[in-house]
Amino acid sequence: MNVPARGKVAARSAAGRDAKPLPARGEVDARSASGGDVKSTKTIKATLMKSAIGAKPEIRATVQSLGFRRLNQTRELPDNDAVRGMLKAVNFLVAVEGTPYVRPKRSKYKIWRKRSDKKHKRGH
Repeated sequence: MNVPARGKVAARSAAGRDAKPLPARGEVDARSASGGDVKSTKTIKATLMKSAIGAKPEIRATVQSLGFRRLNQTRELPDNDAVRGMLKAVNFLVAVEGTPYVRPKRSKYKIWRKRSDKKHKRGH
């Protein structure tokens, strides 16, 4: 049995051997990846504006899966539904090109006080 090398394999059609070669491992055919013939791929520019430290593990995982590693890092991400959904989930941390970024405000109802105030109430 003669097996051709990876990247040189031809898909056999019903007509015979007149098919295009399949892409090698790791390569992606533009038509198969997007579902149709696409000449250029659209991208979205996103910037990590606020740290994910202290956020829920799901939020941290989403930021990491978007490819962000440090603050103020800008990434060009493919414009598809999955990426748009991830950006919507972390919109309070990430600025997207074309939409204004509004930094989250402090909680209205959190009572800020010094630690010593609590100690004095206990009698220390």
